[in-house]
Amino acid sequence: LGNTPHSLTDQDFQWLGQNSDGLSGHDINVCTRDAIMTPVRKVQSATHFRKISGPSRDNPDVIVHDLWTPCSPGAPGAVEMGWMKVDPTKLKEPIIEMIDMKRALASAKPTVNEGDLKQLTDWLDEFGQES
Repeated sequence: LGNTPHSLTDQDFQWLGQNSDGLSGHDINVCTRDAIMTPVRKVQSATHFRKISGPSRDNPDVIVHDLWTPCSPGAPGAVEMGWMKVDPTKLKEPIIEMIDMKRALASAKPTVNEGDLKQLTDWLDEFGQES
């Protein structure tokens, strides 16, 4: 996820690793990119936004109280509007959450099978370096 804001814990990353059988490094990269796009999709599909407090874009040490973030229509303070009506300097994108990663993982198509792993193991047995 790099520097992308998220709320995942070390335990979340462990769970993701344990539940990614059959996924290659490329598959995991695609899955991660899909999850990273989730906040963008949330913003673009939102019909309501609400004001929140958060760090200023100009100075992260300063907390401002006029940022807008997507929300459900029933959320306290929800205002009906599309994302094009939000001042871009006042938009606070949602962070990536574990549910975003789980959804991306659920839609991932594994490209590694047992035969591939056997071939790799056989090759390593024959040509790999001994420790």
